[in-house]
Formats: sequence, structure tokens, C-alpha cells
Amino acid sequence: MDTRVIKYFLTVAQTNNITRAAQQLHITQPTLSRQIIELEKELGVTLFDRQQRRMTLTNEGALFQQRASTILSLVNQTKQELQNTEEELTGVINIGCVVSKVSKLIMKIISNFQKKYPNVKFNLYDGNGDLLRQRLDSGLEDFAALIEPVEAAKYNFIVLPVRERWGLIVKSSDPLAKKKSITKDDLYKLPLIVPTRNIVRDEISDVLKLDQTKLNVMATNNLPSNAYELLKTGNYCLLGIEGIVDSFHDPKLTFIPFSPHKETGHVLAWRKNTVITPVMEKFLQEFATLAENQ
Repeated sequence: MDTRVIKYFLTVAQTNNITRAAQQLHITQPTLSRQIIELEKELGVTLFDRQQRRMTLTNEGALFQQRASTILSLVNQTKQELQNTEEELTGVINIGCVVSKVSKLIMKIISNFQKKYPNVKFNLYDGNGDLLRQRLDSGLEDFAALIEPVEAAKYNFIVLPVRERWGLIVKSSDPLAKKKSITKDDLYKLPLIVPTRNIVRDEISDVLKLDQTKLNVMATNNLPSNAYELLKTGNYCLLGIEGIVDSFHDPKLTFIPFSPHKETGHVLAWRKNTVITPVMEKFLQEFATLAENQ
């Protein structure tokens, strides 16, 4: 499959019109139509519903659009990596990061790295642990900063000097904000927003000896941004890490730690049995050194 044809397909999918797509690609409309038809024959599926002048993706076309975008991204990244020389390091590093205190460390290290290697670019992606692991496994991310634990059999990792306390995030005006800690009995009485990930809820339950069936779970969240808006506008309490409050810089929110104490660490993870490119290797070297000096 020619990457040129993949670009043709993505342009048609974006414009929903064969004429506009041909104009953008600077080729004739019959040539573009023929290339799309040949692509469909090669794949054995219909990629577009053709209704008058509008081209809309079929279910198969939507799936191929996702894969095609990934394919082109990896091809372009590989080209850049192959052009690396010892004299001038170039390339792209894809790195995912959870929303926590670790973000500050990761961004500082990236900034220092780019001062030394200005031709290295970074694609940054925010996500929760499950999503970032999926992206690592599929090759969309080279590295991911994750909250522990990670699967030691699946990933290599560097332990990072950042730890997070777990607790409850409430409005500063809430009477709860005056408490020094939150217990399981407190949680049973509250309207909660809790993490989507079962493994996180289970770990917290183990520490606090919680009966999850007694919790009043009003909503779940994978990233804190929307939960933050819900927390501000309604009568909710957010179960999460202290770094969430730090990232919002909102004095109207207060973090209260759990009792018994629940704390977790962070790692920078990458896939085992994967090719480490020169730019990735250099980043790992610099990362390990910089992380140790924080």
C-alpha cells in the first residue's frame, strides 16, 4: 500500500468531497477517484458512501481512517529518526503523561532536553493510566509517565522522584475542608466523583477497608478537567490525588488526605522488546540523569 494513496484517502475523508480533495492534492478528480476505488479493491471493503457530491465514511472507512493516520505518523517519525547523526540529533518523541505532580518534572526535563537538542520535537498526550498503556502498547507513545503500579513483565521503567497522596478534594467553603484527614466513615456520607479505573478504586478500598457498595458514587472520571467543573458547580466531592489541586491552582478547592495514609509513586515506562531509536536512547540517558538531580 502506497503512503501517497493513504494521504489521498485521508484528504477525501477530511473534505467529504472528491473535487475539493483533488484541488487540495493538486491532482485531477478522475485520478483521485480511481486511486480510491483501487484502494477499496485492495482492502476488500467500501470506504465511502457516495451520495451525489458528498463522500461520507462507512464504518470500515472510519476504522481505516484511524489506522491510516497512525501509519502516516509512524512513517514520518521513522524518516526523521533515520536522519539522525551524532552531530545533530533530530526526531520526534511521543510521550504521554498522567495529570499529577509528575507533570512539572516531565515538562522541566523536556525543556532542558530541548535546550541541548533543539531539533528534537515532542508530541505530548495527557491521559489516565489505562489509556496511556493502550497507547504504549500500540506504538502511539514512546514513553509514558504513569502512576504505580506498572506491569514489570511488560514494560521497562525508571522510578521517578515524585510521590502523591490520595484523598478527597472539596470546596474550601465546605465544612469538610477543616478536617485534617478523611476516613471511610466520612466517605460513606458524601456524593462522590471517583476514578474510572477499577484498579485505583480497589487499591483505595484495600487501604481504607472500604465497602464500595456503601459509597454514593454520583459520577466517574478518567481525567480531572471535567470533574473539576462539576466539583465547582455542584455538591460533589472528588476522590483523587493531591496533584490535581496543584494543577488547578484554585484556592477555592482544598485537598484532605485519607486516613489511613495512601500514597503512590510514578514511573517513566516504555515497552519491552521494542527498538530504541538514537533519539529515544539519548532522551533516556538525559532523563535518568536529570531525574536523579531533582
